[in-house]
Amino acid sequence: MNTAASVEDQLRQLGPLVLGSLLRRYGNLDLCEDAVQEALSEASLNWAKHGIPERPRGWLFTVAKRRLIDLFRAESARRGREERFMVGAPPSEFLRVPGEEYDNDRDDSLQLLFMCCHPALTPPSQIALTLRAIGGLSTQEIANAFFVPESTMAQRISRAKRQIREVGAAFEMPPSTEIEDRVRAVQHVLYLIFNEGYTTSSGPNINRSDLTCEAIRLTRELHRLRSNDSETCGLLALMLLTEARRPARTTSDGDLVTLADQNRDLWNKTLIEEGVTLVTRALSTGKLGAYQLQAAIAAVHDEAESNGDTDWHQVLALYETLDFVAPNPMATINRAVAVGMVQGPLAGLSLLETLEGDERVSDHHLLFAVRAHLLSMAESMDAASDAYRAAAQRTASLPEKRFLEIRALQTKQMKK
Repeated sequence: MNTAASVEDQLRQLGPLVLGSLLRRYGNLDLCEDAVQEALSEASLNWAKHGIPERPRGWLFTVAKRRLIDLFRAESARRGREERFMVGAPPSEFLRVPGEEYDNDRDDSLQLLFMCCHPALTPPSQIALTLRAIGGLSTQEIANAFFVPESTMAQRISRAKRQIREVGAAFEMPPSTEIEDRVRAVQHVLYLIFNEGYTTSSGPNINRSDLTCEAIRLTRELHRLRSNDSETCGLLALMLLTEARRPARTTSDGDLVTLADQNRDLWNKTLIEEGVTLVTRALSTGKLGAYQLQAAIAAVHDEAESNGDTDWHQVLALYETLDFVAPNPMATINRAVAVGMVQGPLAGLSLLETLEGDERVSDHHLLFAVRAHLLSMAESMDAASDAYRAAAQRTASLPEKRFLEIRALQTKQMKK
């Protein structure tokens, strides 16, 4: 357990928990996160050399608390006066170091998540702050996900922290008047964190299981608190049904394997069973929503014994409903695949043409990849090969790029 990998795994898991504990007691997101980052850096060196301590979370909390006190004193000295930086507690209260009041078992991650999704923040800021505080992503990784420079993302995160401080956001569950809107924001952020973990936007690996597992854990907690919310139920089902396929998504060398070519014996049947149960309940008890429909589509794929057994008519009907309930160009791109399977590739290509003027996806690699797939089905091999190459040029994910480049070469060789 003293390997570098195990230390890194522990730190990724414990970082948000310690940050939540500090925020619950001291209330300043900016300084608390700085303190936790310093504690994580110290732990990375110390644990790799001396081993992971018996109570690693308590160790991190103690170090982070000391760093936080140092940071506050430095901030006070820099400003030349003592300032209140907690809601309802003066600096003297903060500097009081109590006995061991620390609860090593309490998980404040959900409260931290609701704080990151405060309505004072714009949706991009909510997502960025959550990925930083909860997901443990570096500023560079978040910048890559948003396709912006690191300096731009650093400014966005700093601004979000400042807004949280200025509005005096309390580290607690939101009031009943705000809960519905905040839950929707939290759902969206968890959805994006899961997606980033399942298919990373950049880098050498196709997925990051630490992010998908954390997204599932937090969604389970949200579902526990909001068990009657059909969209939360649908979101959890979608994650489980998607995560179930992860063992078959790549080869032993890390190469991407398409859904059609995956060995379904490797799929996690337990997750599939749980996901199907959840989505069935969600569809029968609540207002129809986007997460439920996406989960239903995933269930159709997961319950098919082979790709040839997939009920594409049902998949298409669900995508058409999704496009009506929650219009989204990415859903339309996926619907084009189903249209191609049911009505033929030319019909799918015709649907894709409606997106060419949509700036949200007109230059997205998935649009070109699906176009290439449909062109290949239509036996337009030269055009398909060109589209695969165009898709490869537009992704920062190395496994996706390698997969698309190979497909471009294979398609060229298949020319009749």
